[in-house]
Order: sequence, then C-alpha cells, then structure tokens
Amino acid sequence: MLTDPLFWLVAIPAVLITGMSKSGFAGGAGGLTVPLLALAISPAAAAAVMLPLLVYMDFLSVRSWWGKQNTTQLWILLPAAIIGIVVAYLLFDQLNEQYLRGLLGVISLGFGVYGLTLGEWSQRKPSSFIGRVCGTIAGFTSFVAHAGGPPLNAYLIPLRLVKTEYLGTAVVFFAVVNAVKLIPYSMLGQINLSNLLVSASLAPIAWIGVKLGLRIQDKFDEKQFKKIILSLMIVVGLRLLWTALIP
Repeated sequence: MLTDPLFWLVAIPAVLITGMSKSGFAGGAGGLTVPLLALAISPAAAAAVMLPLLVYMDFLSVRSWWGKQNTTQLWILLPAAIIGIVVAYLLFDQLNEQYLRGLLGVISLGFGVYGLTLGEWSQRKPSSFIGRVCGTIAGFTSFVAHAGGPPLNAYLIPLRLVKTEYLGTAVVFFAVVNAVKLIPYSMLGQINLSNLLVSASLAPIAWIGVKLGLRIQDKFDEKQFKKIILSLMIVVGLRLLWTALIP
C-alpha cells in the first residue's frame, strides 16, 4: 500500500474528509472513506487501516465536544450499536472480497441517495424503538464500512436537538463504537503491524482534517459540501457494484 500511487491518490482526500467529519463538520461524510479506499485496496484492508485513525480522530474531537452529548439518547443507541457490531463480526468470515465490495457499493449508493432525497423528509420525532433499530444498523454498517453516520442521522436529526447537543451525541457515539470495534477487528487479525504502519503514515492527514473541520464550521457552506460528498458516495457505490458484479 505504501508504495502504490493509486492508494495515496484516494487515501489522502478520504482521510482528510473523514477528519473533517469527525470534527462535527458535515457529519456522515466519513462514510465515503472505506468505499473510496476500496477502489484501490481490498475492503477488509481499507476498514482495518481506517479504524486506528478513527480512534485517533475520536480522541481529538471528543475533547472539543465532551459534556454536550445527550446521555439519554446514547443509552438508547449504544447498546443497540454493540448488537449490530456483534452481528457484523459473526457474518464477516462469510463474506469474500467480492461480496464485501458489493455490500460496500450498496451501502455507499443507498446512503448517498438517502442523503440527497429522503434525508430531509423526516420531520416526525422518532420513538426510542426506532432509535434502537437505527443504532443496530449504525453498528453493523460502522463495522463493515465505518459508515454509521446515515442511520444515526436518520434517528438524531428528526429529534431536532440543538446543534451542539446533536454534534456532541454523534461524536461520543462513534468514539465508543470505534473503541468497541477494536476488539473484534483484533480477533479477526485486522489489527496487525502492516496495517498499523499505513495508519500511522496517514495520521498527520487525519490531524489536519479534524483541525480544518473545527476551523471552517462557521465559514463554509456545510450543505453544499455534504451534497458533493453524497454525490461522490453514489458514484463510488456504483463503481464498487460494477467491480463486484463484473470482476
């Protein structure tokens, strides 16, 4: 990976976007990362390389948002997310690389379309049951593709929390989820020296992304940025589906 120009071509913008998303800017944009990396490397390797970076970025961002989270909502979401992680772990060995590319394609395409169309339609406040369903889906998709943002947003956004409370809840949610994911990833052999070296080489890009996101939150048109990212998710999703169906 370290000597592959294509990897760096997709990895640098992918990690930068994820760092910006982790800061609370354009939440959910990080869902583009693993599908984008999967264009250059295997989906399993892409997820493995990103997880230590996500934990590092969580550490940077949680310090800015701690104390602003909605604890009641976290108690609804986090136990369900852990169930989703366990289900994904149990199914992981059943998925070969082509299946993973296809699944990533469906996730990326589906979330891109949802965000551009249905995402703004949810006005009715959802029940705690819906929160648990969304939490479970977020745990599953986060394990497979670090793409838990869209199902989490499907529940949190209609609650109409104030911005700081929404961002604090999302940041703490993913900090816990990513820390939990370290256990099954290690059990699957995904956390190894080779992947950690790649993660370490990308850590400065992650730091820049988080700091950049924090700085431009009030100076940049977040909605337009999200539309660009969601459109890219659709394009990348279609490409991954194509490669999965026609190797």
